[in-house]
Amino acid sequence: MADSENSWRFAQCFGDKGDVDDVTEADIISAVEFDMSGDFLATGDKGGRIVLFERNEGKKGCEYKFYTEFQSHEPEFDYLKSLEIEEKINKIRWCKRQNAAHFLLSTNDKTIKLWKVFEKSLKVVSETNLPTDITPPRVPMSKSSLKLPRLIHHDTMIAAIPRKIYQNAHAYHINSISVNSDGETYLSSDDLRINLWNLNVSDQSFNIVDIKPVNMEELTEVITTAEFHPSHCNLFVYSSSKGTIKLNDMRQAALCDNYSKLFEEEEDPHNKSFFSEIISSISDLKFSHDGRYILSRDYLTLKVWDMNMETKPIQTINIHDHLRSKLCDLYENDCIFDKFECTFSGDGSSVLTGSYNNYFHIYDRATKNDIVLQADKSAFKAKKVGSTKNKAAVGGFGSKKRQEDIANGEAADFSKKILHASWHPHENTIALAATNNLFLFQS
Repeated sequence: MADSENSWRFAQCFGDKGDVDDVTEADIISAVEFDMSGDFLATGDKGGRIVLFERNEGKKGCEYKFYTEFQSHEPEFDYLKSLEIEEKINKIRWCKRQNAAHFLLSTNDKTIKLWKVFEKSLKVVSETNLPTDITPPRVPMSKSSLKLPRLIHHDTMIAAIPRKIYQNAHAYHINSISVNSDGETYLSSDDLRINLWNLNVSDQSFNIVDIKPVNMEELTEVITTAEFHPSHCNLFVYSSSKGTIKLNDMRQAALCDNYSKLFEEEEDPHNKSFFSEIISSISDLKFSHDGRYILSRDYLTLKVWDMNMETKPIQTINIHDHLRSKLCDLYENDCIFDKFECTFSGDGSSVLTGSYNNYFHIYDRATKNDIVLQADKSAFKAKKVGSTKNKAAVGGFGSKKRQEDIANGEAADFSKKILHASWHPHENTIALAATNNLFLFQS
């Protein structure tokens, strides 16, 4: 990855140009995911919709265009528990492409769906050879003169159909789904359990992790996210609200009660406070593409773990160190519970995560260069005017400028935050969700 912060530039922005205050709740993006080729990009929102974007091959550089949109989930009501089930898309995961169609998994709090998205040819009758005059011909028509109407291609329509619906398997809210490298199975995780599914079987799943205590008053931690290893189909990791990461091997037992490895960093007793447990809770977890490293995100930091070293991370990147003194306020306004996602670059050399004020961090692991950029609405104007000067400004602040702003007490706007992000699997192109806008930056 280029280590100059100027090499990253704004590429595209999709979504409404209005102010954050005018945004409809249903339009807020809640999931962003590139497919395995990087040619397609999916977003899910709080209104239960999924929008797919396709790479625009005709353009230079990495540019995307609208492909299709469909309603994935509808609001439901659990009459047994008198609970409303939101339609909000929690996670989207693409399945390996086998043919011309795309398959993707999407989930809300309770129901997972496998969607098939494909192109359908619409045909129309172009001509008929029946006589047009009112009086029928006197001579009866022979077999050889009988002709059928001709169908011609009229239009291509993109259809989305739910191939499978996996439901009634989670008593608590689903926080993550992960497709296995075997292409046949996937896992789904809620607060206390992880289930293993076969993609072709929707009415049965296997419970592989269960941390629910017999007495719920003894509950000390919850599962926050789970992820399959990118190449070993028997390995998966899950993180907890206590800041631990557990690696499990499904070959050891049917119910993975005992972990194979425990990645945990001992907390400095001097830093212990009322908020310690809240800020140590891991909000996201990702494997590097080679499966050697694990990236974890908690409220204040981003950590890179080596699979061969459990005692401490090999790198700790401070993201919100400047907010340490404001934890009380953040607790009051519930922002301390914000779940920021993180991701590796395709080659694993860099990591990406979001922050407040629509800032996001791109950290080069080799040079330890932390580039901080801003996904800003002024990008619309810059794109319109086409001024290179404006475009550079849109690219955001370099890390030095950002550190100065923090030191001078720049007021953080907690309503503007980058929670969801995805990195193109082969190129330096990133997709970020900023409220109801999708931003694309590239290097």
